Amino acid sequence: MPITNTSDIPLALSYDDVLIVPNRSPVKSRKDVDISGRLTKDIILKVPIIPANMASVCEKEMAIAMARLGSIGLIHRFMTIEEEVEHVQAVKRIEQFVIEEPYSLPDTAKLKHIEEFKQKHGLLEEVGSFLIVDSSRKLRGIVTHRDLQLEQDPEKPLTKIMTSKLVTASPEINMEEAMKLMTSHKIEKLPLLNDDGTVAGLITMRDILQSTQFPDASKDKQGKLLVGASIGVMGDYLERAEALVKAGVDILVIDIAHGHSDLAINTLRAVKQKWPAIPVMVGNVATAEAVKDLAMAGADCIKVGVGPGSACTTRIVVGAGVPQFTAVLECVAEAKSHGIPINADGGIENSGNAAKAFAAGADTILCGNLFAGCEESPGKLITKHGKRFKLYRGSASISNNMIRKARAEGRKLEEGVDGYTAEGVESVIPFRGSAQDVVNSLVGGIRSGMSYAGARNLKELHEKARFVRITDKGLKESHPHDLTVI
Repeated sequence: MPITNTSDIPLALSYDDVLIVPNRSPVKSRKDVDISGRLTKDIILKVPIIPANMASVCEKEMAIAMARLGSIGLIHRFMTIEEEVEHVQAVKRIEQFVIEEPYSLPDTAKLKHIEEFKQKHGLLEEVGSFLIVDSSRKLRGIVTHRDLQLEQDPEKPLTKIMTSKLVTASPEINMEEAMKLMTSHKIEKLPLLNDDGTVAGLITMRDILQSTQFPDASKDKQGKLLVGASIGVMGDYLERAEALVKAGVDILVIDIAHGHSDLAINTLRAVKQKWPAIPVMVGNVATAEAVKDLAMAGADCIKVGVGPGSACTTRIVVGAGVPQFTAVLECVAEAKSHGIPINADGGIENSGNAAKAFAAGADTILCGNLFAGCEESPGKLITKHGKRFKLYRGSASISNNMIRKARAEGRKLEEGVDGYTAEGVESVIPFRGSAQDVVNSLVGGIRSGMSYAGARNLKELHEKARFVRITDKGLKESHPHDLTVI
């Protein structure tokens, strides 16, 4: 029905338009507050703060850092399928109790083949341990950094360099048993062998120690870090999804600016039909109707936010969107009836906004700007007037679209893209240090906000949170005022 009267137009609010009402609180210390949130019904994040799946925010370095902190990284899709797969594989390999497919070379290989293998597979320089196997995959020995230190002859067979007297174990060994065995024999690598002597995996002391170093890390059943990855809704999306699933991705993200569209719904149905066991996050949307349609199509998590991001100009360019606080509230109300978690994507300028997003019912939040300034983000580091900044591009910015189009069409970037209307900008933002610094700052503020609401966990926050609307004067009053800040 067309609107004929301005009174029929509802009011929509942003995070800065409201405040959480303080309640009587049983919380004695903010350290007692549990902020764990559901990404899907089966994936629980101890830190439900996720870096945005944007080209200048999340690649393998950010994904590794965030998974270790108890969150998850969602690799962006603005790269080739092969590149995105490599980022997923890098995350899955970096920290695991058992390396199921350890790097190995045949017993006919020579010293020169190690460097050839590294270059072919894009391995880091510090990777220096290789199992030596025969044609039947039976273990012959192991070559480590220590074995290679004094070797110079590229033609020297690895069988003359390797350590052949090895301590091995069964694939059924647990972490505690492996730790004892490796400590007693003073070894750093423990090959796992099947009954017939073939290689079943490898345990390293480094991986065991990393497991204890990051006790809150988000991991799968094999002890590998969790990682998600994005696909689009046109072109190679099914091919990309298939490659990512084979690489071991834990969740797929259908990434489209207008998620309440036939393109998004049809893509979701196609992905869920082909890989029903793989969780799928889809978005972005801003209405209850969108949540209902996506839930009915099989979504496992729905991303809410049309235009609230700092680098997004969608609302200005196309005139569409819903202020984020109202969008989250309405989408959460619909999602509850379907048992689907809501991710609040965008508009998070500080920990207060994050607390309001969770209080509005979000189970996880997505942040772009805050993480784009971290050392782990792929954005270029720039120094200007003695201060450090990082490059930050909106996903629908001109430059990001040029990069994506050029790669897809095999052109040089400088040839440009015709007929594209940008819905994002490119900018620089202050360098913010490590992802852990940003997470610690956000988590501290969120826990305090939850304690003000009288909540010890997100479930209680969703039930107890009350809000008041404020005026521009109220917002001004909320900030430091009538003084000279030093």
